[in-house]
Amino acid sequence: MIHEDFDFTDPSMLRKKAEEKLIERKANMIESVEEADLKKLLHQLQVHQIELEMQNEELQLAYEAEEEALKKHTIIYDLAPIGFFIIDEESSIIGLNFTAAEMLEERRFTLLNNNFRLFLMSESLLVFDRFFDRIYASSAKESCKVNLGYNDHLLRSVYIEGVVTGDDNQCLLSVVDISKFTE
Repeated sequence: MIHEDFDFTDPSMLRKKAEEKLIERKANMIESVEEADLKKLLHQLQVHQIELEMQNEELQLAYEAEEEALKKHTIIYDLAPIGFFIIDEESSIIGLNFTAAEMLEERRFTLLNNNFRLFLMSESLLVFDRFFDRIYASSAKESCKVNLGYNDHLLRSVYIEGVVTGDDNQCLLSVVDISKFTE
């Protein structure tokens, strides 16, 4: 568009008009650049949101799988037909399943922190102590047969297998009632 009142031969007027046009172009460019940047930023945010949703779905699936595994482990551990004890180096009971509590004819929670040796008949103490020493000396699976009871009251004869765990140095005992076979 040519203006009749504009003198193209006047350098200062030409310069002024050129600067005005440049400012106008920059404003248009900034708007288009800002719009492009906003679109790009919005796209990146949407992609990131989808990534987070996908990660959340994976975490949810992992959580559900973990819950299912815990449920199965609890059923296997708590309801197993043999007794399981976790005892420390001093023979204190730090964990046990329901069957183990039934073998000692006590409630599960009342047995925690009691010394396992308290539930052995006096004639079985030496056998158990040797067994326990062998477990910690060899770090291999060991076994023994002992009688559970207290105050000279026999509860049952049991076969015990035990092994020491790695880092925490706890002893895992599996205890099978063999009373039927020793009568």
